[in-house]
Amino acid sequence: MGEFESSPLGRVTVYSIQGCPHCIQAKATLANLKIPVCDVDVGKHPELRARVKELTGRSTVPQIFFNNIHVGGNDDLQKLAPEELQRLVSLVKEQPLPADAPPLPEENQSESTAGQTDEEFKCERDEFADLVEELKHSNVIGSQRKGLTSYKKSFSGNQLVDWLQKEKGMARTQALNTGQALLKKKYMVSVHGSGQPDCSFGEGKGTMDTLYRLLEDDPHSALNTGQTASCTPIQAAELSLLLRELILKLFSEHLSADGKYVDYKGMSADPVFERYCELSIQLQRVELLSLSREEKLAFFINIYNALVIHGYLRLGAPTNMWQRYRFFNYVSYLIGGEVFTLQDIENGVLRGNRKGVAQLRKPFSKTDPRLRVALPDGEPLIHFALNCGAKGCPPIKTYTPQDIDGQLRIAAEAFLENDDGCMVDSGKREVRLSQIFKWYKVDFGGTDEKLLKWVLEHMGESPKKTSLKDILSAGKTKVTFLPYDWGSNSSH
Repeated sequence: MGEFESSPLGRVTVYSIQGCPHCIQAKATLANLKIPVCDVDVGKHPELRARVKELTGRSTVPQIFFNNIHVGGNDDLQKLAPEELQRLVSLVKEQPLPADAPPLPEENQSESTAGQTDEEFKCERDEFADLVEELKHSNVIGSQRKGLTSYKKSFSGNQLVDWLQKEKGMARTQALNTGQALLKKKYMVSVHGSGQPDCSFGEGKGTMDTLYRLLEDDPHSALNTGQTASCTPIQAAELSLLLRELILKLFSEHLSADGKYVDYKGMSADPVFERYCELSIQLQRVELLSLSREEKLAFFINIYNALVIHGYLRLGAPTNMWQRYRFFNYVSYLIGGEVFTLQDIENGVLRGNRKGVAQLRKPFSKTDPRLRVALPDGEPLIHFALNCGAKGCPPIKTYTPQDIDGQLRIAAEAFLENDDGCMVDSGKREVRLSQIFKWYKVDFGGTDEKLLKWVLEHMGESPKKTSLKDILSAGKTKVTFLPYDWGSNSSH
């Protein structure tokens, strides 16, 4: 199926994004009809999003047109009566393309915002990478004792300075500055309990006796550890886009033809996944504290979505409540020198350090260094960027700091268009919402009244919104919550 394949007569136009299972299923159905299909990736051509929304009244993808006739999304396509589908096929085969057919990208239009990140990452080796490699193979690192406790794979500040002076020929001042640089660049971290964890290297009474470890030797279970990040630190926003692009590429190539299942076993053996793992190591030393609110939102949303897939590939998809609890509290990355689990990212950073589902306390204590990264206020819109609607996806595949709030509003609008996100029953004056609204009710105001007001404000103009307005204006409205589908999409 060519991206802009056409014919002297008609065509089917499909607006889609990479990695969208509903788009894959729709295109597989259309391919069997033996008619010209133009696949337009609105992730690569975001300039078309507004026009598609104007033509369809919807924010989700796929959106499908037979010539100038809008069929709807994948669900609408699959429900077409055979005689209606045949009529539309005949229309494309026999009628010339009308002047008001939906638009294609202009030939000179850049293919990309996110598309530029498809290129393979090229590492610029950091100035201290070779020094750290030599330190790893020196006799400096070993078991050190403090009181009654022995600390494995550690070294004191004095031992490091002595090695830099004797083996690298540095003056003491240069050796102290180098130790400070290694600490600042997160090549090494102070060992908890052996000294002042946040002190500057070489400053203050007794700090040269503080024990340190190389970051890769610090005990943790993060999926991107076991190897030192040796590249010059990459900007957080750029790195998150690169990682998310690789995951989406993998996801797209290992979806079943009907878009329902993912071959995680095949994905884990793909060389692209190996490239992804190598790139994820660079998260270890990324700078987080200088990020703006918009940069934090884009970075952590992209990383969360990528980490979920990485966790599936390494540990398998959870299949019951206990496994899900373990998965979201265990699967983690080492980011900027600190370990962040999926729960830490969602509830600690993006929700402004609020308790999550089944959590007894906030993710970050007052003394936790990760608290400095958390957003000062939770952002309820993140719930629709971390979850894809079951019958349509937001027309965004990666999030960028530029206009992140607009992108999140689009994701929320797309989610609410789906019946598994929101259903309105005018006859019963009842609104049925996704369990997400129940689990995180506090994020949406805390009461049914405030929750419904939030939903109404974030809906796109549609008959569903009109119905919701009508029943809200009529008086008391019943709110119930829809069952949540935890089914695995693994093909194994």
